[in-house]
Amino acid sequence: MTYTAPDATMLDAMLNTVKYDASGLIAAIAQQHDTGEVLMIAWMTAEALRETLLTGQVCYYSRSRKKLWRKGETSGQVQHLHEARLDCDADAVLLLVNQIGVACHTGRRSCFYRAFTPTGLVELTKPEIDPAELYHTHGHTHA
Repeated sequence: MTYTAPDATMLDAMLNTVKYDASGLIAAIAQQHDTGEVLMIAWMTAEALRETLLTGQVCYYSRSRKKLWRKGETSGQVQHLHEARLDCDADAVLLLVNQIGVACHTGRRSCFYRAFTPTGLVELTKPEIDPAELYHTHGHTHA
């Protein structure tokens, strides 16, 4: 399935139904489109959601950096949008994506890698890639 962006008029009409919080944010859950694996939760501004729906490349808003965060721009671990869904209250989005590589900054496929158990938190998966490799080499050329 290839993502098809809506035209500008339809996009504006759909975005007008979204309810953002007091900070102008909406929660966004990323789920692998074919396996159902929940990958991560992040935040989107209206601008990030618009860009995601227009380009098919997932864009979030980084609260710590206070700027748009195009998933994979520094790590190469991109998310291609297959479908976006708005919840019943219009205050959260579900992004069905094709995750290339890992989604978590810890080097794991999913951010949800710890389970609550009677004996404490249990780590379910190990990193697939060294987190240090995610953010300092991709997209940079060295002289």
